[in-house]
Amino acid sequence: MDALLPIIIQIITGIIGGQAVGAAIKQAAMGQLPKIISGAVGGVGGAAILGSLLGGTVDPAAVGGLASSLNIENIVGGAGGGAILTAIVGVIMNAMKK
Repeated sequence: MDALLPIIIQIITGIIGGQAVGAAIKQAAMGQLPKIISGAVGGVGGAAILGSLLGGTVDPAAVGGLASSLNIENIVGGAGGGAILTAIVGVIMNAMKK
């Protein structure tokens, strides 16, 4: 469970970031399912990228549990990645409609 907790946090924060962008930007206007999927995928990807830029992730075995999962890479990277990928998908989907 300790290995899945960071991924769950990344998915949840990615979905939150994707929903925020979908509500704020009209070019990202799309249905709920694409926002949820792109937010979740972007959340995991964004957290992985930010984690590698900041020098890796915290070892879950060293800290353990929720404390190791609630770090800046998982929260900020997840929300940012979810928001960015949702905006990109929204712009592409709207361009395909035209």
